[in-house]
Amino acid sequence: MRKKCYLTGLLCSSILLLQAQQNPGSNHGNRFEQLGTMLQTPNMYRSASGAPGPKYWQQRADYEIEAQLDDENQKLTGSETVTYFNNSPDPLTYLWLQLDENEHDPKSESQFFDENKMSGKMTMYDLRTILPVNQELGVKIVKVTDESGKALPYTINQTMMRIDLPKTLMPGEKFRFKVGWWYKMSNRTVEGGRGGYEFFPEDKNYLYTVSQWYPRLAVYSDFQGWQNKQFTGRGEFALTFGNFKVKMTVPADHVVGATGECQNYKEMLSPAQYQRWQKAQSSKEPVEVVTLDEAKNAMAGKAKATKTWIYEAQNVRDFAWVSSRRLVWDAMAANVEGNKVMAMSYYGPEAYPLYRRYSTKVVAHTVKSYSKHTIPYPYPVAISVEAANGMEYPMICFNYGRADKDGTYSEATKNGMIGVITHEVGHNFFPMIVNSDERQWTWMDEGLNTFCQFMAEQEWDNNFPSSRGPAHKIVDYMKMPKDQLEPIMTNSENIIQFGPNAYAKPATALNILRETVMGRELFDFAFREYARRWAFKHPTPADFFRTMEDASAVDLDWFWRGWFFGTEPVDISLDSVKWFRFSGDPVATKQAAKEVYDKGLDHIARQRNKASGMKFAVDEDTSLQDFYSKWNRFEVTPEDKAAYEQFYNNLTPAEKAVYESKKNFYELTFSNKGGLVMPLIIEWTYTDGTKEIDRISAYIWRKNENVVTRVFVKEKQVASVKLDPLRETADIDESNNMWPRETAPSRFELFKSTNAVRGASTGDNPMKKAAAK
Repeated sequence: MRKKCYLTGLLCSSILLLQAQQNPGSNHGNRFEQLGTMLQTPNMYRSASGAPGPKYWQQRADYEIEAQLDDENQKLTGSETVTYFNNSPDPLTYLWLQLDENEHDPKSESQFFDENKMSGKMTMYDLRTILPVNQELGVKIVKVTDESGKALPYTINQTMMRIDLPKTLMPGEKFRFKVGWWYKMSNRTVEGGRGGYEFFPEDKNYLYTVSQWYPRLAVYSDFQGWQNKQFTGRGEFALTFGNFKVKMTVPADHVVGATGECQNYKEMLSPAQYQRWQKAQSSKEPVEVVTLDEAKNAMAGKAKATKTWIYEAQNVRDFAWVSSRRLVWDAMAANVEGNKVMAMSYYGPEAYPLYRRYSTKVVAHTVKSYSKHTIPYPYPVAISVEAANGMEYPMICFNYGRADKDGTYSEATKNGMIGVITHEVGHNFFPMIVNSDERQWTWMDEGLNTFCQFMAEQEWDNNFPSSRGPAHKIVDYMKMPKDQLEPIMTNSENIIQFGPNAYAKPATALNILRETVMGRELFDFAFREYARRWAFKHPTPADFFRTMEDASAVDLDWFWRGWFFGTEPVDISLDSVKWFRFSGDPVATKQAAKEVYDKGLDHIARQRNKASGMKFAVDEDTSLQDFYSKWNRFEVTPEDKAAYEQFYNNLTPAEKAVYESKKNFYELTFSNKGGLVMPLIIEWTYTDGTKEIDRISAYIWRKNENVVTRVFVKEKQVASVKLDPLRETADIDESNNMWPRETAPSRFELFKSTNAVRGASTGDNPMKKAAAK
């Protein structure tokens, strides 16, 4: 029987962690053991190397969709014809489809999914899980038929719909069916959710971000069968690749941007707009296809007539679109690995000061950066839409980035906008192309994408204040109480600190792998190999772990075990530093012995007795003094000199060279207080002010995971030693990283937490203050 719970939740993760303790009573034999049965067993579909096996397969679903947007009633009506290809070796008697809009249905379990509480001050967003749910929301299925129009039986279970097939769909066969549906769109700013509308009271217009909007085939895979986990608003989705032909009928003054390429721009655009679109095809700067003035003019009226925009997309797993009369649209051609990609942005007047300058250029930069680190971007367009949001779909994403009414903005808003555009555009690679299952393993798309986002941000600006990726920025999360933590390998719905766990910690882990554990050359080759192997396929965590090792020849099981399967933090303490030098020279030997002897005699009573002028018995009565009273026990005698000469003359030439070098030997002892083993990165500061860094592999912990000692030979005398000087390992307590110990000042701020749109950043606005002067 296939084990369905392959790491799908915290319970499974906990069980596997317990099983992983091979030698629980010992100080070794646990953290460096191979993952073994913690990973799925290789087979003909998925190889032990992490590559797709010789009999790998995946399903396909093609869609022909027609949709009508009712701008008066915020209602979407649609019909689709789906062609489903059974490429699996299994006969299928039913199909599962996702109805994500049922997240808003009053009876959906997502309405009761989390606890809620009252406080002294509540916003409407706070009350969304308390007040009665809008009874009109949720998908209304009109019909489900086969290609000829014969009704098919279906069952709706919250956000999933099962269609029972009229006959078994055998391997290699395909089945065409039709679905008709409609739903009232939700107000994203009130009811939340990924798609919906935003109303602008000043001009009484709507912005529609239409996503997760049509009945979509769930994934049927070799590793779990049907992915039919309910959509509750957090774990996003996993879908089947296919081709799309979509017709969207909207008010005639609306502008539509969507997944894929528009097939009828010439009919949809004015001659001037179409001419600008043609110009944008070769422009290296963004060209306004729809200008700000045109958008403002459209906002002043509401067309009664409609237009139908036609888009097609090949080999994508989803389709999303934006529609509004209040959109500026700019575009430019980006050269990505020799291919032309149209980088584009759609945004309202309130976002114009930021988006006109930055958005499309950030889109182009992102696809170039990601292409360098993964695979060349394969699609013809990449779109950023300003929608006070942060959500991704193939070739199109919804972001935030609005200026104040006077056109100024804070630096935090600017950097936050650049970061969220980079992140959401980057999702084209993970998971839109490397199609991992977001419902099961959020980190496989959010974590990998956040890591690539970090690299792209740093390539954008060397001073970019990336909030996720640098090791020291995950410390506050990793030092939290254990009852507030869970392994990265935890199902989305079971995570408490979702952002740190699913985004920041895996991104940090990958950055540490690249910069500290593997090195850039080995890491980059292996990471690109993973993207190449699993582009347009359905990878699992085991495929990623195995590929990274297979392509680099680096055993990383200890790293996956600690960072992805565990909750232990990094806290390595530099406990002691002992200094040794060669002895043998009788003068130096006797002097060192004298220092030790004198130190042993010294104590506080002796010092105070002497300071008080006390008369000692042996001084007042000299008859008490004998040979030893005047004997110099540390005098260098002829015998000492003769012994030294004999010792020196018996040294081999190699021994003499070492001895005469006067090298310094430093014995350092480290203890693993946190539990998570990591490399030792040691910075030496010498008495002459120079510095040097030594790097010791994490394997030094393999025979004792608690305490290790290592001797270092140095030409110069050491003034101080510092562990992890560049803050590479996410050590949660840096106070025990130094010798001699140093005390660092701590600071704190009192701040007020506020709600913000998904992915947004705020901050002080010096631009506004400067403009006011």
